[in-house]
Amino acid sequence: MHGLSLERNPIEILETGRSISDIIDGKIRQLYSGSEEPFCVVNLDNILERHRQWISLLPRVKPFYAVKCNNTTAVLKMLSTLDTGFDCASKAEIELALSLGVKPDDIIYAHTTKPLSHIRYACAHRVNLMTFDNEEELLKISLVHPQAKLVIRIAVDDSKSMVRLSPKFGARLPTVRQLLGRARELNLEVVGVSFHVGSGCTRSSAFRQAIEDARRVFDSLLGFQMRLLDIGGGFSKIGDFQEKFEEFSEVINGSLDEFFPPVSGLEVIAEPGRYYVESAFTLAVNVIAKRVVVEDGRVMMYYINDGVYGSMSCIIFDPAHCKLEPYPHRAVKKSEPRYRSVIWGPTCDSIDKITESYWIPELYVGDWLLIDNMGAYTVSVTTDFNGFEKAHIYTVVTAETWLALNLSHLFVCVCCYLANTLQVEIN
Repeated sequence: MHGLSLERNPIEILETGRSISDIIDGKIRQLYSGSEEPFCVVNLDNILERHRQWISLLPRVKPFYAVKCNNTTAVLKMLSTLDTGFDCASKAEIELALSLGVKPDDIIYAHTTKPLSHIRYACAHRVNLMTFDNEEELLKISLVHPQAKLVIRIAVDDSKSMVRLSPKFGARLPTVRQLLGRARELNLEVVGVSFHVGSGCTRSSAFRQAIEDARRVFDSLLGFQMRLLDIGGGFSKIGDFQEKFEEFSEVINGSLDEFFPPVSGLEVIAEPGRYYVESAFTLAVNVIAKRVVVEDGRVMMYYINDGVYGSMSCIIFDPAHCKLEPYPHRAVKKSEPRYRSVIWGPTCDSIDKITESYWIPELYVGDWLLIDNMGAYTVSVTTDFNGFEKAHIYTVVTAETWLALNLSHLFVCVCCYLANTLQVEIN
């Protein structure tokens, strides 16, 4: 496996008694004296805790992490160590996973509309598991990857989700039998069924109905030996979804036991992305400009060095994570007055707005703001519009986790912040 570059992806081992806040304080004081670039601090222990919760609440469901959600190398290496699979949507994502030592059998090419060259690449690298939802996709696969293990993606009711996917992806149930028949005519092997109830799902009943729909597909086997069910992604555990994940888990477990009892030997996987990384990233941004507007009352306008063209594009396209709440890095006294404030991103586009009518203490140029829960669909979808630099990423892990998971063989270049009594050998 490849080690990480010290310059681009430092791994800091957190000594006993120190916190993520201490790391952020240190970065602002030491690394960014005289610099105004945004940065993220990644807490790998947070990812480990999310994984423990997953396997405790969904013991039958193996997670295949959605690489598109956050493709930070340290995150992928950590998840690989935890023996998750990986949901890849392109040649580049497959290539990235394989470069980190992920086995081809631990990858699902979970995109129903794939470029022919990408399918050919998957074939050349023995990535066989992939999804489809239409006849044209079957024809492409039969041409360049006839040994593929196919998963038919079905459209399910996602009307109770903030981000709906079924209008774009998934075969309608009335067409499934015909598609399976076409796959058999092309001598292709269909091994399972997948679905996605959408991101930000608000009703647990959506999972039960989708699993029941999948059961109907299994019942129309047409000679295939189906052995896999993929229940998709969209899971979250922040904000209003803090408690819903437990509720969804109960419904999923009950539905699986009802429609696919453990004795069936069925392999069940999912494609969680935001669940694993959403709360692991804290973004630090700098106030680079300020303007006070006195028309219609006093309004403070602040301009920061990251925005919707950078780490915060989720404001525009991710309804499941569109409300960001920046807060001052400095200590704020209760007695400090709050002012109605608008926070803008750094670009020359007026759509680059972070908050509207946001009440916070007065800020000054050079102040830092922090934003929590910035791991999902943030750093993986940044652009370089207007030439503003993307947020630097710094990764932190406690010594306990470092030693327990033997991460030294993954992260070769390490910045060690250890007590003098603790010795860590880096292979």
